[in-house]
Amino acid sequence: MSKPIIAIVGRPNVGKSTLFNKLIGERRAIVEDTPGVTRDRIYGEVEWSGRHFILIDTGGIEPKSDDIILRQMRMQAQIAIDTADVIIFLCDVRTGMVADDREIAVMLKKSGKPVIPAVNKCDSVGQPPYEFYEFFELGFACDPIAVSSVHGSGTGDILDAVIDAIPEGTGMEEDDDSIKVAVIGKPNAGKSSIVNKMVGEERVIVSDIAGTTRDAIDTKLTNNYGEFTFIDTAGIRRSSKVKDVIEKYSVLRARAAVERADVCLIMVDATEGITEQDSKIAGIAHEAGKASIIVVNKWDLIEKDNNTVKEFNKNIERELSFMPYAPIIYVSAKTGQRLTNIFERIVYVNNQSKMRVATGMLNDVLGEATMRTQPPSDKGKRLKIYYMTQASVAPPTFVIFCNNAELFHFSYQRYIENCLRATFGFSGTPIKLIIRQKGDDNG
Repeated sequence: MSKPIIAIVGRPNVGKSTLFNKLIGERRAIVEDTPGVTRDRIYGEVEWSGRHFILIDTGGIEPKSDDIILRQMRMQAQIAIDTADVIIFLCDVRTGMVADDREIAVMLKKSGKPVIPAVNKCDSVGQPPYEFYEFFELGFACDPIAVSSVHGSGTGDILDAVIDAIPEGTGMEEDDDSIKVAVIGKPNAGKSSIVNKMVGEERVIVSDIAGTTRDAIDTKLTNNYGEFTFIDTAGIRRSSKVKDVIEKYSVLRARAAVERADVCLIMVDATEGITEQDSKIAGIAHEAGKASIIVVNKWDLIEKDNNTVKEFNKNIERELSFMPYAPIIYVSAKTGQRLTNIFERIVYVNNQSKMRVATGMLNDVLGEATMRTQPPSDKGKRLKIYYMTQASVAPPTFVIFCNNAELFHFSYQRYIENCLRATFGFSGTPIKLIIRQKGDDNG
């Protein structure tokens, strides 16, 4: 069974992200005193009293705002409300009940979903302040719960109320066999647009303002190609531009998203060409050992002739010379051009990264490789390679035993890697070689 979904909604700056972090037990949502910091829905998993559910932190709702970002935040919150099984409606005791709280309450009542009103910043020990009691006027079936998201008081009461509101039989653990796909790249390369187009709904806020997506967002999708979880990440800026706390968290989260992923889509803006920053971003995926696909977006905006793709491929090969294994696909998030091809590539490179090769077959390839090109020697000592075995997958990792690890130069390692690729493929995935001297258990 699927896990029930609980959404935290409310005005900006009432403490939704702090409560979210407290409930999931880790710092996942960005917490900052600036209103409007949480712009997208953020997902986390909570276990309470043996029940499991998904918690969503939403952007603050400002019912009458015409600001483009605030308007889209309101839309995101509405999607969360539509998706949720139970809604936690968070208010702020310090401001008291304001007109926006009443308007949000009307919106929530129209949803027909169970609503748990919670009044935050009740930080004093003992009875909540007098202002707390005015929130009973909201008129929900569940009485308001006094909570301090900073200190954690009242969170148990909220979780108990959530459990009571979730239908019996839901919330059991389930295995997630989906392919995790991290969408990474510079700000404004079209990452959110790609995810939205492939999923077919306005899942992630899209605007022309660079840096709009600040958190890693998970979007699940099932189609003819299989099950996928897309992790749309904040655009990674050059370190010198990461000045405020929010963007620093976002870069860390993008790196964490790569760690969680099976496959990385490295988004490149065709109108800007391949840049040094693209190379750094691709390096994050490469160093993490992740299967990767280079997705050149906005291809519809490029004037083309017979050599356009060839020249662009050359530039990518030059700038991303450390990952020649990564396939390149040219797409347009705007027109949908070749987007369905991405799914096929994701499945393929994911399978390649998890491929295992029998030891006997590996050593046949190794024997042919050493016969064709003799191992290097130095000062009368020649490298002898005894045998090779596969230690793990994702990335495919091979241990090679030899007489002298120092003689096993990088160039010869690259030669062996190329022989493995020529025979078995391993398209789209890095290969890791571990060189050990015979009898050396420490690598």
